Amino acid sequence: METGLIEQLRSQLGTNGLPYVFPIHPNLVHLTLGLFIIGITFDFVGVLFPLQQPIFKFLALPATRSNFFDVGWYNMLGSAIITFFTLAAGFYEMMLAEPSVEVKSAWGLKAMETMLWHGVGGVFLLAIIVGMTVWRGLQRFVWRKEEDRQVQWTYLVAGMAVMFLLYVHGTLGAQLAAEFGVHNTADYLLRAGENPNAFLK
Repeated sequence: METGLIEQLRSQLGTNGLPYVFPIHPNLVHLTLGLFIIGITFDFVGVLFPLQQPIFKFLALPATRSNFFDVGWYNMLGSAIITFFTLAAGFYEMMLAEPSVEVKSAWGLKAMETMLWHGVGGVFLLAIIVGMTVWRGLQRFVWRKEEDRQVQWTYLVAGMAVMFLLYVHGTLGAQLAAEFGVHNTADYLLRAGENPNAFLK
């Protein structure tokens, strides 16, 4: 964001460069990731249920195949919904970012390149997650509603590919915080010449 505009907001910004104590985007990111991963994982368990059924019986766990698919569906739906808020918080916090301009990331990218890739990638991943949710809903309510196995193998393979993209995208976000100091309270204090240990007690 333009430095002059940030100067106008400076009195309202905390030591992390935001008008609130903790960045919202990283917390929502982990909710998006967790819901998506749990959704795909439980669908995998549902697909492989006939192989695992003896284990559930041995452990006296009253598990049914449809319950695993229920968990898969509702977690995927939750992931799609929360990702809209994740993206919105990310763009808001990116507008207030003041990254270190002289640093390069472990991937050889400068701050602005990393932020652009992370922002564009976030929009792309939102579209993919929503698309995966629609695909999952069609399988649940239309294509396979009469079948025991609610999801297709192609859906599960696509879900694994999306998890890899989420890993790459998340690494860019981690680099923004760890290497460029974006909304990192300790980094802001160090740049201001303060001792984080004394300030954050």
